Amino acid sequence: QVTLVESGGGSAQAGGSLRLSCRASGFTFSSWGMYWFRQVPGQEREFVADVDWKGRSTNYADSVAGRFTISRDNAKNTVYLQMNNLKPEDTAVYTCKVTINGLHYWGKGTLVTVSS
Repeated sequence: QVTLVESGGGSAQAGGSLRLSCRASGFTFSSWGMYWFRQVPGQEREFVADVDWKGRSTNYADSVAGRFTISRDNAKNTVYLQMNNLKPEDTAVYTCKVTINGLHYWGKGTLVTVSS
C-alpha cells in the first residue's frame, strides 16, 4: 500500500533552518508529482509546495516563496522541503501528499515549531 513517512521536524529559532523529508513506498515514486502541505490546529490545511515527477517544475505558496525549496531524489523515493529563514508563522504540522489516479494519500505529518 502507499505509505508516506515524514521526518525532520522539530524546533527552530526565527531565522533558522530545517529540512523535512518524506520517504515514500508502495508506488512508483518517480512517476508522480509530490506535495507538501501544512496545518495549524484549528485552521484549514494549506498548500506549501509541489514538485513534478522529474523534479524540474516546482510551485510554492506566496507565504514561503523565496524561503522554502522543494526537491526530490527518485533514487531514494524521497521528497524534501528545505526551509530557511523560518518565521513563527511557519509553525505547523507539515505533511506530504501524493495523488495517484485521483486518489489522495497523506503522511501523518511532522511538527515544526518556530520561536521568536
